[in-house]
Amino acid sequence: MHSLSEWGNVFFLAMNLVVIVFILFVFAFYLALFLISAKKLNKERGLDSILYYQSLENSAHTLPLSIIVPAYNEEAGIVGSVRSLVGGMQYPLYEVIVVNDGSKDQTLNKMIEEFSMAEMNQKVIHRKGSLVSKTVKAVYQSAIYPNLFLIDKDNGGKADALNAGINLSKYPYFVSLDGDTVLDYSAFIRIIKPILEASPGEEIIASGGTVAIANDCHIERGELKAEDIVLSRKPVVIMQVIEYMRAFLLGRIGLSQHNLLLIISGAFGVFKTDWVVRAGGYKVDTVGEDMELVVRLHRMIREEKSKARIVYTPDPVCYTEAPEELKILHRQRTRWHRGTFESLWAHRKMMLNPRYGGIGMISMPYFLFVELLGPVIELLGYLAVITGLILGGVYIKFALLLFILTFLYGSFLSIGSVLLEEWLIKRYPKPRDLTRLMLYALSESFWYRPIMTIWRFQGLIQAIRGKKHGWGEMTRKGVSS
Repeated sequence: MHSLSEWGNVFFLAMNLVVIVFILFVFAFYLALFLISAKKLNKERGLDSILYYQSLENSAHTLPLSIIVPAYNEEAGIVGSVRSLVGGMQYPLYEVIVVNDGSKDQTLNKMIEEFSMAEMNQKVIHRKGSLVSKTVKAVYQSAIYPNLFLIDKDNGGKADALNAGINLSKYPYFVSLDGDTVLDYSAFIRIIKPILEASPGEEIIASGGTVAIANDCHIERGELKAEDIVLSRKPVVIMQVIEYMRAFLLGRIGLSQHNLLLIISGAFGVFKTDWVVRAGGYKVDTVGEDMELVVRLHRMIREEKSKARIVYTPDPVCYTEAPEELKILHRQRTRWHRGTFESLWAHRKMMLNPRYGGIGMISMPYFLFVELLGPVIELLGYLAVITGLILGGVYIKFALLLFILTFLYGSFLSIGSVLLEEWLIKRYPKPRDLTRLMLYALSESFWYRPIMTIWRFQGLIQAIRGKKHGWGEMTRKGVSS
């Protein structure tokens, strides 16, 4: 008969072993992604030029785009965002479709007044495939910019708004763009580049771009110049800057290289319209509509035995406003985690299913065990460290080992991402900004990561309990004047 203390020892050691194996596995996985990303970036570094993108802009092969901007209570930033789209984008042919999804503020009126929008009385939106949306009350066209349209519809959520925009769109590819974003002037040319350069017999049906944070940057009339990019002084914003670097430059480049990418940010991505229509459009009963659509497209690719690919390119950049208040950030992160749960659950038959290749055998298990269930393991790790410090003796050694592994794991990911950013893009060239990024990256394991772990765990619990989805309102100051 084992004593209670012996069972306690066994439990403590087992908990430590699980956490240590998890950290080592994730560290090895991300090390592989880091090496793949670094190799990819080194290969392409310096290959692009202004003349090359100008040639794409003037090429007859450059595909026309429909830019869909769903907007809900975006009065603070919608005008600046739309200005950045219609006022000087480096692209030959595109239309902009802003979808006002039943906003309760002045989003609609600001759009109408600023861009001289007039109602198109004879305009009828024809449904594409099975795409449906809430009632469309009116469609407007700008007298200043003939390629700018505005849909006013009943509230149905972001996915519903995107479906309405797709139904109105007329071009073979569409771009989904958040209503608070500002783009580099060459962003469309850059994001469409992988599609134009596809190998014979290869079809790129979706391409994702980089999303960066614009808090405290000076953006005037929808334009952000390189010299106006500054690093925020708010600690919570700086940590999000590092997070975005890690998610885009480290994670998505590596996964994209082998067609394993499961997420294209809803803030900035381009999709082939007919594929999305055949897939049924955006799913309206999930909070993670962007990830769910990408997973569904991968499922179609495998089931149809297609050679189509979904890629990520680090060049095109859109700038967005990140939460500055912890309560807003908390709401955002729990919502993101619920979206991951819903996407994986909706396509659970793909999990560890060889029929779906690397998506079923690598990407889906990674997102399940590392992204979705990772917070559970990490919380066990924090519990083990606290328990070890309280009990003392041999437990302290295990607690210190766990702490060191956790610190090295978190620091490696964050510092590696900052270095990749500095190497490729040099968005923050000032030495003091780079120093601050490195110092905050080192501090992540002590405060920011534990907070995120707790919030992601809460998101998992909410998803299991079936919390309803929604837009996820955020108080915005507006990134453009």
